[in-house]
Amino acid sequence: MALDRDLQLNALLGITQAINNNLSEDDLFRIYKFTLLGDLKVAKMALFVWSNGKWEYRIHLGTEFDWTDYELDDRFDNIKDEFSCNPTEGHFGEFQKVFPILHKEKVLALLFMSEVEVLFRSKVEDLTFVKALTNIIIVAVENKRMARAQQAQEAYKKELEIANKIQHFLFPKTLPNSPEIKVEAFYLPHHNVGGDYYDYLKISEEKFLICVADVSGKGVPAALLMSNFQATLRVLIRRTDNLEEIVRELNRSTYLSGNGEHFITFFLGTYDFGSKKFEYINCGHNPLYIVKNRACSSMNKGTTVLGMFEPLPFLESETISDLDEFVFFGFTDGLTETFNEEDEQFGEERLEDMLCNTSDASMLHNSLLQELDAFRGSIPYSDDITMLTCQVVNN
Repeated sequence: MALDRDLQLNALLGITQAINNNLSEDDLFRIYKFTLLGDLKVAKMALFVWSNGKWEYRIHLGTEFDWTDYELDDRFDNIKDEFSCNPTEGHFGEFQKVFPILHKEKVLALLFMSEVEVLFRSKVEDLTFVKALTNIIIVAVENKRMARAQQAQEAYKKELEIANKIQHFLFPKTLPNSPEIKVEAFYLPHHNVGGDYYDYLKISEEKFLICVADVSGKGVPAALLMSNFQATLRVLIRRTDNLEEIVRELNRSTYLSGNGEHFITFFLGTYDFGSKKFEYINCGHNPLYIVKNRACSSMNKGTTVLGMFEPLPFLESETISDLDEFVFFGFTDGLTETFNEEDEQFGEERLEDMLCNTSDASMLHNSLLQELDAFRGSIPYSDDITMLTCQVVNN
């Protein structure tokens, strides 16, 4: 005897109302299960849904085996038509048919059922109705997932826009360009928003501060952390030019802002035109360079990354004297950690060769970018790249 038309209509109405009420996926599948069991008298079935690149169990009823934690293997990945189960094949022996639930030629779910049930001893239309009802539920769930993904994408896009604006305000609007000092910067984010930061701050007529930083993480959290970091630095530099005091305060602020879960690598240095001295502290950043007479000196004295420990486990500054004509070159590790097609890094040795053999500091960034592009070939950049060059002529 075929399913009563009223039962079909009631089942369809119940499912449609559940969808229109915007119930959760779990609630939809729960109502679907009760509908199969109560209204349609289905006694044995199991349903798996394709999600995140694998078959995900959703419901079963009337089976001897508990399918809750069962994972379908890859033989079910390319099913387009219904097929018969082997009755001797383990737990699948409970079923005789597998029906793919398709939408626009895409398989969204697999419905396992058995022909021995009352449903299949009635009319073919009953099976068609069950499959149609299942399709309605699966498509509704798929639409929910697509809507969530779209909302998440829109939220992420908005987050990137906010972070991009925050980051834009971090970088200095103008950099000095005079016979005595010329500062140039280059920034290439790996994504729309990166985690790099550079700055130039004039302390007095005789002294300036220059810095490069790289924050862990991306997006709004990283941008906000770096924004707070920059604001703290600018407040501190108006209060003191003692680098050790500045670093301790920056570490404390970063530790509190990031809850000890985020960190910043940071290099800061000050140059005094009167004493011709450059003092610096490297906070877990890659070594930066002073180039004088085509000889490179790497600067790696300092402390560990900021924001991980409070207080800092160690801290020291270093001063380089007798600097009248020199080039400071700062960068982030996206430069030296650029890979080529042989999985080699560009590395510090190649960078030092470039620095020592480039006579025109104003062309340094272009020369390095050309060299990087030739080195990496078809391999894309894997991180943000920041370069900051400061040329001083102090006669």
